[in-house]
Amino acid sequence: MRYFVTGATGFIGGHLARRLRDAGHEIDAIAREPAKARDLAAAGIRVHPGDITDKGSMRGPMTGADGVFHLAGWYKIGVKDKSPAQPANVVGTRNVLELVEELGIPKAVYTSTLAVFGDTTGQVVDESYRHGGPWLSEYDRTKWVAHYEVAEPMIKRGLPLVIVQPGVTYGPGDPSAMGVTLRQYLQGRLRGVPKGSAYCWGHVEDAAAGHLLAMERGRAGESYIIAGEPRTLIDAIEMAEQITGIAAPRLRLSPGFLRFLAAITRSETLRVGAGVTYLGSNAKAKRELGLRHRPLEEGLRETLIAEMRALGMRPAR
Repeated sequence: MRYFVTGATGFIGGHLARRLRDAGHEIDAIAREPAKARDLAAAGIRVHPGDITDKGSMRGPMTGADGVFHLAGWYKIGVKDKSPAQPANVVGTRNVLELVEELGIPKAVYTSTLAVFGDTTGQVVDESYRHGGPWLSEYDRTKWVAHYEVAEPMIKRGLPLVIVQPGVTYGPGDPSAMGVTLRQYLQGRLRGVPKGSAYCWGHVEDAAAGHLLAMERGRAGESYIIAGEPRTLIDAIEMAEQITGIAAPRLRLSPGFLRFLAAITRSETLRVGAGVTYLGSNAKAKRELGLRHRPLEEGLRETLIAEMRALGMRPAR
């Protein structure tokens, strides 16, 4: 099979592209600067100059593909310049899906997120849940628009698309805010942990596997939550202490205090971290796709040991 992948230079996308290549598939990927994707090329992936905001740049490498994986997007929390969010997450998604339609691609998988549900206030929701705002971040808002105002209307007119929704995705080398948090913990620079904040934790390799399962077994027109197990951030950091022997910060920050600070400072980072829960059930994906996630303790142990080695630290346990 020949697959076209956007976001192959990203965290989940890179693992997915390599997984596909290792399985014997032909992979075409785009990169704004192909010279920075030498590792993908070295893995046997064909890298083409292109950008999801430039529809024409994708037409050639996508033409004739057996399937398309659209993972590329803008994911930043708390930055001042949020202007790239709309072009990347909304316009870029429309460009990719319109090409899938125009080129007659048999099937596509689009990577949405649990964040389109907003703060679930402790509930573990399923794919039928619908959040209408307000949104905690520009990332949440633009991914909501891409999911409900771009992808779903195109599905209704016949686009053979499967939507997947990961939660917090962790693993060695994670460039996201969660990866930064874990590295701060290891270096003793994490001062406190918010009470109540909870996520569905999925190892990056399992998230990548969930994408492939969606392509192979997912029903066109359906959404699947492919997130991992729900645990609080406090749970994860205390688990990390048991794994590494490095003391977890004892300061527990109240959601009310963080919301107060966020209101005063207009901080998106504080707003997203103020006891917010992004929780969804993966029961449907387990049932229909055969989704499997390793236990958080197992994945976190592997991740922390790898990060400690990368930081020049010697694992104590």
